[in-house]
Amino acid sequence: MKIVVGSDHAGFPMKAELLAFLRERGHEVEDVGSYDPEPVDFPDIARQVAAAITSGRAERGLMVCGTGVGASIGANKMKGIRAAVCHDVHSAHQCVEHDDVNVMCIGAQIVGPWLAKDLIAAYLDARFSTAEEFRRRVAKLADMDAGR
Repeated sequence: MKIVVGSDHAGFPMKAELLAFLRERGHEVEDVGSYDPEPVDFPDIARQVAAAITSGRAERGLMVCGTGVGASIGANKMKGIRAAVCHDVHSAHQCVEHDDVNVMCIGAQIVGPWLAKDLIAAYLDARFSTAEEFRRRVAKLADMDAGR
C-alpha cells in the first residue's frame, strides 16, 4: 500500500521508527516532513498529507504529533479527508471498517512506539465494510464535505 506519513516536531522523534516499520511490512512510504526536531506548524504537514491522498499518490495517511488531536483537526479541514485520532487498536481498525478513515493520527506523547506499531498494523490491515449502513453514512459525510 502507498502510505504518506507526516509529523510535527513532537512526533518527529518517533517517526523514523514508524517509517522503518512500514517499509519492513512492504509498504511504499512518502515522508512529507517534518525532517528535524525544529518547531513546525502541524497544519502545513496536514495539508501535505491530504494532498498526497487526494491526488492519488497515497492510499492512506499517518500523522504523528504530540497528542494526535491537532493533526486530526488539520487533516479534517482538507476536502476528501476523514481523519481520526486512534490510541487503541479497536478504534484503529474500526475507523476504517465503519468510517472509511484515510488518515490516522497518533500522539507520540500518548503512545509509545510499540503501541503505535500495533495501531498502524490494525489501521492498514482494515478494509471498509461492504455493509449498506456504513456506505450510506460515509456517503453522507462526502455530501457534507461537498457542501450539500
